[in-house]
Amino acid sequence: MPALPHPGFVLKPKPSSTGIAPAMSYATTIEQTVFRFDDLKDLMAKATPERSGDQLAGIAAEGPVERLAAQMALANLPLKAFLAEELIPSEEDEVSQLIADRHDPKAFSAISSMTVGDFREWLLKPETGQRQLEAVTYGLTPEMVAAVSKIMRLQDLISVAAKREVVTRFRNTIGITGRLSTRNQPNHPTDDSRGIAASAIDGLLMGSGDAVIGVNPATDSTADYIRIVSLLDELRERLAIPTQTCCLGHVTTAIKAIEAGAPVDLVFQSVAGSQKANAGFGVDLAVLREAYDAGRSLKRGMPGANVMYFETGQGAALSADAHFGVDQQTMEVRAYAVAREFDPLLVNTVVGFIGPEYLFNGKQIIRAGLEDHFCGKLLGLPMGVDVCYTNHADADQEDMDTLLTLLCAANVNFVITVPGADDIMLNYQSLSHHDAVYCRETLGRPPAPEFEEWLRQVGLTNVNGALTGAPAALADYISSSNLIGA
Repeated sequence: MPALPHPGFVLKPKPSSTGIAPAMSYATTIEQTVFRFDDLKDLMAKATPERSGDQLAGIAAEGPVERLAAQMALANLPLKAFLAEELIPSEEDEVSQLIADRHDPKAFSAISSMTVGDFREWLLKPETGQRQLEAVTYGLTPEMVAAVSKIMRLQDLISVAAKREVVTRFRNTIGITGRLSTRNQPNHPTDDSRGIAASAIDGLLMGSGDAVIGVNPATDSTADYIRIVSLLDELRERLAIPTQTCCLGHVTTAIKAIEAGAPVDLVFQSVAGSQKANAGFGVDLAVLREAYDAGRSLKRGMPGANVMYFETGQGAALSADAHFGVDQQTMEVRAYAVAREFDPLLVNTVVGFIGPEYLFNGKQIIRAGLEDHFCGKLLGLPMGVDVCYTNHADADQEDMDTLLTLLCAANVNFVITVPGADDIMLNYQSLSHHDAVYCRETLGRPPAPEFEEWLRQVGLTNVNGALTGAPAALADYISSSNLIGA
């Protein structure tokens, strides 16, 4: 075997199972113990920081020593290896094909000689800033980005993500460094119009809603979709709010509503990292393209506005039996390739929503939230996080306080807030509107500039961005309107 550039790291060719490129086996030695990993898929899974989803799938490292060995081998792996070995064959998966088609060799050339470890060091250099990170965006594949995140500590993930600004626009400007937007999520168990309106106004009174006022509908009928977007649009217009609205129904429902003339601002869809997982959501790239074109045709935002909104989450592919033996974090990052294709206004991971089967406790949720944000930002996405957990997870609101604070340090684009941090329709715990006040007043993270000015104009905040108490003019206007009925 020829001399290797990195001691302790062994590449051993073996017959390819994909027909695309030679698969490799990987090994590293720790104190005279040799750890071997069958292929790149196995290496990535074993190198992933501990999480219950990979253990459930039977692909996780047996313990911290094997995980360390995998991380050492991964650190010494050339980035070019990810172009030679696909984790899911592109001839069988349109997401893999999309990743291959969108890879830009010219953008990759600046980092093409690096290993994963070298790439980590480059990312952390003070001289690597917004311009350099933006330049390599389309030279990176999701697998490269997932790989480097696996050998980074939380501080690393925060430091690099904070340097990567991704700005998007519809009626306002989201993602400016030093600002934090919020999704006002006025869900209702029965999609009652008055309940939705009252909840949305509750969030607005706390200064929440510049990313979007977005409802997860309890049903997915076209009639209910149209009713909800019409209600939200009326609220926005009557109060002259510089924001956008969304009913988070299925894209096919959104297309029907657009064809019926409904006031659709953003088109929403949950997406995942494989063709099979997306099929479980009832979509493929062609359907998403149709929805994107339909949303753009309305021209409801400013010229060139971003019109798509995507949600993702670690464990989505595994729960659909559509992960093909790939670890859940890498599958999550592959979903970002799907989102990136449609130039979205908003993307967020619902980090703890799927449950403890995939992220067992607060520590795993915090790590996953920072990983997802980091990976999304490196791939050029306007990344937000639903800082959340389910009631049967080993987590609590203090874990969410920690994650929220760390995400603000990482320059997250937006978070989601609900009344009292308790979503009464989806039955999970998220952030409260009060948490957005904490971010503004304690951490110094104002909302989008257009929304910030509106808050001042209606008397909700003072010149310093602090809540002023009861805004009489706005309260009088709301009470005199028929938004929530007589």
